[in-house]
Amino acid sequence: MEVEINRDGCISCGLCESTCPEVFQIADDGLAEVIASPTDDTMELVKEAADNCPVSVISVN
Repeated sequence: MEVEINRDGCISCGLCESTCPEVFQIADDGLAEVIASPTDDTMELVKEAADNCPVSVISVN
C-alpha cells in the first residue's frame, strides 16, 4: 500500500499525526508528510487518518 498527502491542501490540523505517528508527522514547514510506509500493524490507523482528514488530502492506494 502507498500513502500520499496532497500537501497543497493540507491545513496542518495534526489529526493524521495524532492518529498514526508511525506514518505521519508535521514537517518543519508546518504541513503533514508521510515518513514511513504503512505496515500490517499501522494500516488500519492510516485508513482511519485518511477517512477523518477534514480536507481529504490523504490517499491510500
